[in-house]
Amino acid sequence: MRKITIVSILLIVCLIFGSAPVIARSSFSDAKKGALHVEGNGLVDANGKKVQLRGVSTHGLSWFPDYVNKKGFKDLHDKWGANVIRLAMYTEEWGGYCSGDANNRKALKKLVKKGVEYATAAHMYAVIDWHILSDGNPKKHRKAAKAFFKMMSKEFKDYTNVIYELCNEPNGGTSWSTIKSYAEDIIPVIRKNDKDAIIVVGTPTWSQEIDKALADPIKEDNILYTLHFYAATHKTDMRKNVKKVLAAGLPVFVTEFGISEANGNGKTNKKSAKKWIDLLDKYGVSYIAFSLANKAESTSLIKSSCQKHSGLTRSNLTSYGKWYYDLLRSKAGKKK
Repeated sequence: MRKITIVSILLIVCLIFGSAPVIARSSFSDAKKGALHVEGNGLVDANGKKVQLRGVSTHGLSWFPDYVNKKGFKDLHDKWGANVIRLAMYTEEWGGYCSGDANNRKALKKLVKKGVEYATAAHMYAVIDWHILSDGNPKKHRKAAKAFFKMMSKEFKDYTNVIYELCNEPNGGTSWSTIKSYAEDIIPVIRKNDKDAIIVVGTPTWSQEIDKALADPIKEDNILYTLHFYAATHKTDMRKNVKKVLAAGLPVFVTEFGISEANGNGKTNKKSAKKWIDLLDKYGVSYIAFSLANKAESTSLIKSSCQKHSGLTRSNLTSYGKWYYDLLRSKAGKKK
């Protein structure tokens, strides 16, 4: 159980009398949801009611730091209808947490912490993403990961809206047994500070082979397994495999998807994307679109010509961005 604080008492009062305070620190500010836990294929609230998170991922924080701002996050919640933001902190690419210098690491830690605060103020959940990619095997920087998650879980131990993503996309032939071993090293570090933390674990082959996790799951509560897809590349065959895994009851979180080809560029496929969304909605699986950036590529939600970092209008968005903006608003029950 979380600590009983004045904030908690206020939330209970507000649930009774129908108004929710804006709370910035020790408890998530959405009194209707608050702390979540894993049950079945996904997330449920304290009353056992299924909660589906839908939102947006940043691009690399070192490359696009300006999108992490209070007004921009508030817009994502209020205008887009998002209830989760993913903070993608690359580990090994240029400016990565492990490849950069001490000043770079300090700046990234500060930005992640700001991102969580802005998300909390905006009534959103925040996914802290240890974004391995070119490093391939999460064990390569296991020591750094342990220190990072120890620090972050200590910082946010009393928050109910923080989710920890341990390894974005294991690849390069990294096996599930290796990923599982890494996760079993990191999970206790987080749980020492926050025993109820929601933790997401990547799966082999750029987080596409979730069936490997189904065959040998981690024996811990509140664990979700990562699925990533890019709709122009990943179609019927992959959806069939995912459907089997979901039908078997594996807890899944799509912490990253796009409607482009798997390289993040090329053509887009909204028809395939709709089939994916319909499947995820059927099972109540949470999903996050990549990426909140104006990079000149198909998987950017914002036009490359747009220099704004908040106050975005629909006209500032790419075709993909407009598609997702409309989708989020419809799921949130917002009028056109």
